[in-house]
Amino acid sequence: MLGRLFRRAPVLAAAVLAVLAVQATGLTAAAPARADVVRNTEMWVLDELNVQPAWTITQGQGVVVAVIDSGVNPAVSDLTGAVRTGPDLTGVDTPASNPNWGVHGTWMASLIAGHGHDGGGSGIIGVAPRSTILSIRVITDASDPNDAAYEREPASRGQHELAMAIRYAVNHGAGVISMSLGYSLQSRSVRAALQYAYERNVVVVASAGNSGDPAGARARARAKGTGHAPYSFPADYPGVLSVAAVNGSGQVAGFSSENLSVQVAAPGYRVPAQGRDGQYWLVSGTSPACALTAGVVALIKSRYPRLSDPQVISAITSSTTVSSRPPGGYDDQIGFGVVNAAAALAEAGRLARAEPPPTGMPAARHFAGGLAAVPPLPVQPRGPAELLLFCLLGAACLTLVAVSTSRLFATGEAQAAAAGDTTTQPDSDPDRAGPTAFGQHVAPSGGEDDWASPR
Repeated sequence: MLGRLFRRAPVLAAAVLAVLAVQATGLTAAAPARADVVRNTEMWVLDELNVQPAWTITQGQGVVVAVIDSGVNPAVSDLTGAVRTGPDLTGVDTPASNPNWGVHGTWMASLIAGHGHDGGGSGIIGVAPRSTILSIRVITDASDPNDAAYEREPASRGQHELAMAIRYAVNHGAGVISMSLGYSLQSRSVRAALQYAYERNVVVVASAGNSGDPAGARARARAKGTGHAPYSFPADYPGVLSVAAVNGSGQVAGFSSENLSVQVAAPGYRVPAQGRDGQYWLVSGTSPACALTAGVVALIKSRYPRLSDPQVISAITSSTTVSSRPPGGYDDQIGFGVVNAAAALAEAGRLARAEPPPTGMPAARHFAGGLAAVPPLPVQPRGPAELLLFCLLGAACLTLVAVSTSRLFATGEAQAAAAGDTTTQPDSDPDRAGPTAFGQHVAPSGGEDDWASPR
C-alpha cells in the first residue's frame, strides 16, 4: 500500500493519497501489432461512466483542470503537451527529477487528460483527453525522500498551502479543480479560498475519503448506530462535489467513506493509470473516482462554459445512471448514484437552454399567488367619518378620566384635613394584619414548585 491513512495527524486525514490498494505490479503494454492491454483494461471504467457518447460532442478542449496533488510529471507518454506546471507549495525541496516525486499526482492527471500514445490508440485515455492539466504540488508521496520533513510541518501550514493552491488555480485560468486529498478539520483560509473559486464559477471536485468499512463491518456498525465514516475536508465544504468509489460491478467499494458529504460515485477500484515512471498501475481509492469525475466536469465546462458552479453540479447529480440510484434517490454511500458523462452533458445542455428567471421576479412566482391570492381583510378600512367619530369618542373618554381624577384628589385632601384634628396612637393590635410588603414572595396556586429556580 502506498501512502498513509493519516497525514500530519490529527488534522490531515487520509490524504487520499493513500490510494488505498495500489497494485505492486503494473500493467504491461502489448506490442503495437496487438490490441493494447492497457486500453482494454481501462474500458470498463469508460463504460461505467458512459464517456464515449459524450466524446462526440466534446473532449474537454479549452478547459484547464487544476490537479492539486503531489505533482505531475509532464514527460510521460500519455500526457505529453497536456501539462502546465505550477508552484510547489510543500515547503520541501525534492526535485521534480526524483523518481519518487509526483507519483500520485501523475496517476490522477492521466485519468483526467490522458490522450494515449502511438496515435492515441494505446495507453491511458482520460475522460477529457483534450483538456489541459495545471499541476500544483501541495502534498508529498509516502516514498518522497523529504516526506518526513513534510510531516513535521504544522498542520496549519498545510491548510494554508492548500488555500494558496486553490487561489493560484483560479487566478491562472482553471475552470475545474480536482483534489484527491483530505483533512479531518476545517480551515477558515481554505473555506475562503473555496468561496473565491465559487464566486468565479470554478467547479471544485474532491474525494469523499478512504475511511469506509468492509461490508460486514459496515453492517455491524450501522446496527450499532455508528456506521458513518468521519467527514473529510474539502469534500464536505459547501459547493464542493464530493465523490465516493465503486468497483467494476457498480457496488460501493468497502474502503469508500460513507457520510452525508457524498454526492455521487465513480470507478475507484483497480483503475488503470499511468505513473510518473511511464508505467501503468492499477489504483484504488476515492482518489481516482474524484479525478474521473473532474474529467466529466471538464467536458461540461468545455461545451457550456457559461453554466454556473451550482448548475454544473446539478447536471451531474441529477443525471446519474438510473440503475445505480439508491432506493429513495439518495444514500450516504453512493450519493445520487454513479456519474453518467453523456447524460450529464445532455442535462447541462438543457440547463444552458433554459431561460433564466427575470430580474425582480414577481411575488406570485414564489409565494402561492402573491398579493392577488391574499384574502380580503375581515374588517373594512375606516373612512374619514368613522375616524372623526372615533377621535371624538377618545376625547370624551379623556375628559371623563380627567374629571374623575380631580374629584378623587379633592376627596383625599378633605379626609387628610379632617384627620389632622385628631390625636391617634400607633396600631398595637397584634390580631390586625399589616399590609403586604412590596416584593414579598407569594406562591401561586400551583405551589412552590411553580417558582423553582432554573437547574
